[in-house]
Amino acid sequence: MHVETIEGNLSAAGRHFGIIVSRFNEFITERLFRSAFDGLLRCGAQLKDIEVVRVPGAFEIPSAARTLAETEKYDAIICLGCLLRGDTAHYDVIVNEVTRGIGQSAQETGVPHAFGVLTCETLEQAIDRAGLKMGNKGFEAALAAVEMANLTEAVVGKGARRKAVSSQLSTFSKTRKPKLPSRSKKRGR
Repeated sequence: MHVETIEGNLSAAGRHFGIIVSRFNEFITERLFRSAFDGLLRCGAQLKDIEVVRVPGAFEIPSAARTLAETEKYDAIICLGCLLRGDTAHYDVIVNEVTRGIGQSAQETGVPHAFGVLTCETLEQAIDRAGLKMGNKGFEAALAAVEMANLTEAVVGKGARRKAVSSQLSTFSKTRKPKLPSRSKKRGR
């Protein structure tokens, strides 16, 4: 039995990518970045088609991803960061917000976002996921971004996705006008 299947391929030729890299835990995030960059080049991306944005920490990744996606210049966004569990609940709060923010940006803009943010219990786990025992999650995120960029175009077409998302965003912004408090014309003395 033959079932029609739509899949993305791993050709980055002619595609534009944004890579967002957190500077916090730079020892790990630089390894993720180098591998993601290498992955894009191996898939045929050109240097001129890759833009790198550095942010202070993982918490800032979703905002930067959303900003890049809304420019409509990128076929996919790669989000790279490293969160290590500490002794407080801060880790859980940040992990949840970063994950939610990246997912929300991808869903609302229609631009694929690859999740290359490590969420590890220990530094050793992060090192393993940034190129030692467990491969490199930055490289994997780059491949996912390339495949999803191609899949998105195969499903909706290059221009169709952007037009649909722009229409959705303009409708959304029209319905969410902030209500300002009414100003009284009478002034107290």
